[in-house]
Amino acid sequence: MTEHVLVERRGPHLRLVLNRPERRNAITVAMYAALADAITAAQDDAELRVITLEGEGIDFTGGNDLADFMKAMPQDGETDIPVWRLLRALASNQVPLIAAVHGNAVGIGTTMLFHCDLVVAEEGTRFKMPFTELGLVPEAASSLILPALAGRQLAAKYLLLGESFGVEEAERFGLVTHRAEKGSLNERLGAVIATLLSRPPEALRLTQRLLRGTSQDEVLERMTWENGHFSERLTSEEVKNAITAFFTARLKA
Repeated sequence: MTEHVLVERRGPHLRLVLNRPERRNAITVAMYAALADAITAAQDDAELRVITLEGEGIDFTGGNDLADFMKAMPQDGETDIPVWRLLRALASNQVPLIAAVHGNAVGIGTTMLFHCDLVVAEEGTRFKMPFTELGLVPEAASSLILPALAGRQLAAKYLLLGESFGVEEAERFGLVTHRAEKGSLNERLGAVIATLLSRPPEALRLTQRLLRGTSQDEVLERMTWENGHFSERLTSEEVKNAITAFFTARLKA
């Protein structure tokens, strides 16, 4: 467990909060492990009726903590690293899952949303998946789910070019389900949670499973495919050069 992920139980509601605001909630290996453990454990909790993913501070998350991630690069054939465990947990989750996003949602901060049942986004939220900029490939089955949601051309815009997009566009192609005015994210989230908790719990769980249907196997298969390429890319000169350039640019900023 890590202090950078708050795990808070409120009766039938489990809150998972990214709590590293001084680093814009950049996700470390320890944070991935804490999130994966919490979501996995939730599957056996019959009293649990909703999980929320939230971020403390000015951003939902700035994505991977690259320095931390590169120190813990997966070895050849390794499939049980914390980030892969989190992605599998998200894809296999059977508890209604809501994300509340604001500020920046970068990299996995966007791709994890594809596995949420509902996404509440504050006006001004910026989504970005800069994988190719870093010499990497998409993860979280985003190469499968995003084209299915937005169409291949928009998916190429976001994944090949790494262009950012806002709440209005995200709502239009189906990533965002609820919009919140500036400063009202918690209020909007609370209303969605209250509606879910007013529904019969077994009906909720069964409906959530039906919505995921037979696509789960395909999603997990695509994750495995993506993860293989991702792991290979991490050892490439392209990635090393791109990440060096990223840190150099940040130091100059």
